[in-house]
Amino acid sequence: MAKSTAYQSDHFDSSHCIHLDDIGGRYTPLIKAGEWWRLITPGFVHIGLTHLVVNSVTLYFIGMYIENLFGHWRFLAIYLVSTLMGNLASAVFLPQSISAGASTGIFGLFGAFLMLGLAFWDEPAIHSLAHQFLILVLLNLGTDILVPGIDLAGLLGGFFMAAVVGAPRLGRMDLLKRFLSGTILIVTITVFLEMGLLK
Repeated sequence: MAKSTAYQSDHFDSSHCIHLDDIGGRYTPLIKAGEWWRLITPGFVHIGLTHLVVNSVTLYFIGMYIENLFGHWRFLAIYLVSTLMGNLASAVFLPQSISAGASTGIFGLFGAFLMLGLAFWDEPAIHSLAHQFLILVLLNLGTDILVPGIDLAGLLGGFFMAAVVGAPRLGRMDLLKRFLSGTILIVTITVFLEMGLLK
């Protein structure tokens, strides 16, 4: 089930992935049963070689940019929070499906680039790259008819987490914007938890 030319869909009908829950896939009933690590592990689990290779190549190229601009630990934080946000949204809105893959984390890295494009608008290279990634994001979201809104959650997670951690290699960011971004992240995560996992 390909979702775009960038990478494959990370959501699958459970009848086709009967063993995915055994290797860390996101499955809402198991998360509700206490297996909270399944909000993170799907970002590292893939279905078959093609799924793994396509997502890995995409992550490699976008990851090089993000790691160079943010640094190792900030890159990791952005990826993990984006993965968490996407899987939370998936758990709430697609509770009977099983999912795995790096797409929500990848979308979070796209979101980080969009944040840089806004925060450092006067940097021609950053502005140009952010514009290119914006086009790619819109194309992917426009064709994302299988799991609407899930990758968007990852995108927003990356956008706001990137604002929280900042990009000191490029310059200082406004502390108020960083605080507001952190607040939005916490509130959004709390809302998702209340909607689908803490009932």
